[in-house]
Parts: sequence; C-alpha cells; structure tokens
Amino acid sequence: MFLKYKYERVQCRDGFTMSVQAGRGMYCTPRCDDGPYSAVEVGYPSSACPILSPYAEDPNKPTRTVYGWVPAAKILECVAAHGGIESGELPPL
Repeated sequence: MFLKYKYERVQCRDGFTMSVQAGRGMYCTPRCDDGPYSAVEVGYPSSACPILSPYAEDPNKPTRTVYGWVPAAKILECVAAHGGIESGELPPL
C-alpha cells in the first residue's frame, strides 16, 4: 500500500466510529496524496450507517467491510447524523 499518511479513526459524539482514509492506492478521488478529496474510503464503521450503505463493498457485513469512493458530502452528513466529531480526523474534503 502506498498510503502517505494515515488519518486517525473518527469517533463521533454518540460513540460511532469509522476509519476515513484518502491517498494513493485508496478508493478516493483524486487518487493522490494531496487533497482536497471529493470522495474518500471508509473502513469498518462501528455500526451500520444508512448514509454509507450504498458504497459498501460487502453490504451483508456493514461493520466488516470497506466503503469506496464515498462522496465528501456523505461523510459530512454521516458525521452530523452521529453528533459531530469528538476525536480523530478527516482527510481534507
């Protein structure tokens, strides 16, 4: 993997967590190490999130799959639905 920087896992105020990554070799747009990104990769959320569902690699395992090319607006919508970010970080969107 060519990941230049690993972003810290996002934890929302309601306890929901997810990994949000972007960079070369990731399921994001653009596929480079410099943002801003219009779409990013989400991995292994702590619970199913209907906002992310359409992007699931394996919809039958919502907490054990990767979500590719999730639009930045959907990431912000998901974070807002879970009360905002308590800790962690997002790639530049």
